[in-house]
Amino acid sequence: MTRSLLLTLFAAAICLRATAAEPESEWKPLFDGKSLHGWKANENAESWKVEDGKLVCHGERSHLFYVGEDKAFTDFEFQCEVMTTPGANSGIYFHTQFQESGWPRFGYECQVNVTQTDPKKSGSLYAVVNVADPMLRDNEWYTTTIRVKGKRITIKLNDRTTVDYVEPEGKEAFSKDFERRLGKGTFALQAHDPDSKVYYRNLKVRRL
Repeated sequence: MTRSLLLTLFAAAICLRATAAEPESEWKPLFDGKSLHGWKANENAESWKVEDGKLVCHGERSHLFYVGEDKAFTDFEFQCEVMTTPGANSGIYFHTQFQESGWPRFGYECQVNVTQTDPKKSGSLYAVVNVADPMLRDNEWYTTTIRVKGKRITIKLNDRTTVDYVEPEGKEAFSKDFERRLGKGTFALQAHDPDSKVYYRNLKVRRL
């Protein structure tokens, strides 16, 4: 057996061992369709309820944080189905952390807004990469996919990419009040205001 063949077999064996040691993560449901188990609202908890397998946000400002596991999320792929009603605004935060009140200080927000007056529409990485036309309609379900791998953030609506953003090294905080930077954390959904009613379902995640 030649030296080159031995090296090739050795390298193949190492690859096989690495693959066996790190199996591809499976999708994990984040919402059981029946309750708010695994989620915690900060202020105005009455803005959240479950109806017919759907998570509904409608009411005063509130953020619903995923607290279903202790290990923070770093690299991941998150997916859910969303349906807005006319004039509704909401959002999906990631790499964030629970806080008792106010707009989340940590993490990024994927905007949820098809026809509300804010010009930053669904599929935007809020105030970082803004989308003016999400090519969606109110009262229709659409799929949102958020992927974070290293410093890269990808957002897709119905498998159409709206954001492909690489966070610069040493990125400074967004402002003195908001730290829009990657790190690690959890997810949060936003109830924006009493005029906004938004539905979520089939929320799931897999670690990368």
